[in-house]
Amino acid sequence: MSLLSARPFAIDIDPARTALIVIDMQRDFVEPGGFGASLGNDVTLLQAIIPTVGRLIAGFRAAGVTVIHTRECHVPDLSDCPPAKRNRGNPALRIGDAGPMGRILVAGEPGADIVPELAPIVGEIVIDKPGKGAFYATELGKILADRGIRQLVFAGVTTEVCVQTSMREANDRGFECVLATDATESYFPAFKQATLEMIAAQGGIVGWLATTDEIVSALHGS
Repeated sequence: MSLLSARPFAIDIDPARTALIVIDMQRDFVEPGGFGASLGNDVTLLQAIIPTVGRLIAGFRAAGVTVIHTRECHVPDLSDCPPAKRNRGNPALRIGDAGPMGRILVAGEPGADIVPELAPIVGEIVIDKPGKGAFYATELGKILADRGIRQLVFAGVTTEVCVQTSMREANDRGFECVLATDATESYFPAFKQATLEMIAAQGGIVGWLATTDEIVSALHGS
């Protein structure tokens, strides 16, 4: 066990029962021409955290701790993408439409891939999820149970949507959750800040907050 200097208070971390979950660091969200850009967002905000997320992943790998990646994407016939999701808003491209990196948010298309800088290595788990949360309609719960994991560190995008949803799902399932504050980002900086405040409010009602350096140091017992 190692003590993690987190907020709102320190927490003991057991590397043997911990996993890193990197949420949706996909080309469709992070690169120009993808779904995020089609919604009118500035994707450079998300691109800026790639080196930090990479450092966090490297720290977990060096400590021999489980790393799990998620991708939000749908089967080619969109049978797992309800109209209420696909038809919302007025984006330049909708889920399933052909874009510069293939069909938007469709499994197997280049845009659905994780950015090359953060690509999973052999043995790391990749979860394809049709919703915002990492537990909805996936095998994540079983995978974590099989490995005896009870503590989760979250990183990725976007802070207020898929990251927060996944953290809240995990919290309701009894996991202790930590968000790496400098390894997550939003297209809207104010939304990220509000999410951080919500997570740590009322004695950590959703979870804890810590920086990448704090988390990696705790994993390595330093």
